[in-house]
Amino acid sequence: MLKIRLRRMGAKKAPFYRIVVAESRFARDGRFVEEIGTYNPLKDPAEYTIDLAKAEDWMKKGAQPTDKAKALIEKAKKA
Repeated sequence: MLKIRLRRMGAKKAPFYRIVVAESRFARDGRFVEEIGTYNPLKDPAEYTIDLAKAEDWMKKGAQPTDKAKALIEKAKKA
């Protein structure tokens, strides 16, 4: 099953995330199918970029977003 989820990058205590489409059985920071955006929670306000066309396309193909990824996609749609 495909998931749209966050992949943690960055240094210790300085997280930076990439929003990726990955197989659910792969490790959080492991293999992924495609990168569709980024999320930086350390900026004030938090900074994120998402390719909404790719996100919608993957959801049509059956990818399930995690709670946080879904919230970020909804925020991006409203902005």
